[in-house]
Amino acid sequence: MDITNYMKAGYPAIYINTTETDRAIESIHADGYESFAWDCLRGIISPETNRTVEDVIDPLGALQWLSDRQEPILIVQNFHHFLGSVEILQAIANNIHIYKGQGSCLIMAGPHLTLPQEIEKYFTVLDFALPSTQDLTGIMQELGEAVGVDINPTAVEAAKGLTEFEAETAFALSLVETKSFDPEIITKQKRMMIRRTGLMEFFPPVPMDQVGGLEPFKQYLGNRIKAFELGNEYLPKPKALLLVGIPGTGKSLSCKAAASILNWPLIRLDISALKGSLVGESEKKMRQATATIDAFGKAVVWLDEIEKSFSGIKSSGQSDGGTTAGMFGHFLTWIQETSSPILVMATANDISSLPPEFMRAGRFDAMFFVDIPTTKERLEIIRIMNERYNSLIPEDQVQALQGWTGAEIEQLAKDSLFDGLDTAIANIVPLSKTMKEDIGSLRDWAKSRARRANDYTENEVQLKVRRIS
Repeated sequence: MDITNYMKAGYPAIYINTTETDRAIESIHADGYESFAWDCLRGIISPETNRTVEDVIDPLGALQWLSDRQEPILIVQNFHHFLGSVEILQAIANNIHIYKGQGSCLIMAGPHLTLPQEIEKYFTVLDFALPSTQDLTGIMQELGEAVGVDINPTAVEAAKGLTEFEAETAFALSLVETKSFDPEIITKQKRMMIRRTGLMEFFPPVPMDQVGGLEPFKQYLGNRIKAFELGNEYLPKPKALLLVGIPGTGKSLSCKAAASILNWPLIRLDISALKGSLVGESEKKMRQATATIDAFGKAVVWLDEIEKSFSGIKSSGQSDGGTTAGMFGHFLTWIQETSSPILVMATANDISSLPPEFMRAGRFDAMFFVDIPTTKERLEIIRIMNERYNSLIPEDQVQALQGWTGAEIEQLAKDSLFDGLDTAIANIVPLSKTMKEDIGSLRDWAKSRARRANDYTENEVQLKVRRIS
């Protein structure tokens, strides 16, 4: 990371947001300026030799050491742990003008982005990127040369989104188990490592033939994936799709199936789970999650029931200090600005809870309304469920199941194995009856605002028949 321009401009304090402090220290340089590092065990360290040059282990002493030097850079590790001290905050405030006057710079490197209000105005925040394709290739090459194994570009792509340490250990494990760089082993380790962060979760994709009906949506997706194929770089790439409809109609299943069509990993991002109790923690987690996805490479990002995550934006200032609004703003900006090959697949049941800015044209490449399955779609679903559960729902029951969702037919398949078909049918009350008014309102909204995910619906056909008669 070249900070020469920041030094020439007289920046006295910089915060490097990273979990890889060692790699950040090694990469930070400024032409014409001498750099040093500090930690609370070894004191002042020369990054070139990795040896202690002065035994200054007190954090106050480190700040004073910098103020006594002309034009040096001091990189302090994990210094955010000391920012709860009034003495430390006062020392930074007192010395910051000295640093600026003598052309020196205090650089904090750590994962905790939130700075106390007393000093945040002095710091410029820079993000330290995760290892690039070139970086990962270099790590793999070094390990491979030691054991005589060639580089595998596919395995390099699989490691995107990992830190240098995580990538190195995943490559090493692959060498131990297979004597090669196996993308599957690296992806497996990657899933474990990313799951450990708590920011997101991997899900297995679902074959598209497990989705009954929804042919217009399948056709749209099949046409758009051409943009991600080699040689079609000129085509505009879809970034985000929104599927709206009542629960149980196949929205989430379609998101999982989209990953199988693209042959990309499926990542579930739970916005609500990113919210923390500390000030600034939620926004930090959101930035970390989107940064990891950006570095990840190709992926389908699934956000389920997104209205639950972003409801109450207008009252966010009174209810949570603007946390939800801040996360919402970052998310929308990220969708529009990211250049990474990702496809965001969001689902919603209650569009009335979504903020108006979320629905504005341009936020999503397309919005689909997923209605209750038609007769043809119900027949497909019955066949899929009979095969999946070894149930025996007769296909001639398709008319009797009019108004049933795919989830309800699946429950029928499971219950029928225990209770018999007639009893199972009698015990399930479809949402088309309990939510009749809500479904009607949703259909009215979708007519002029969303694409149709289903074929022509039976409800519309029946409505036209009644009007003619």
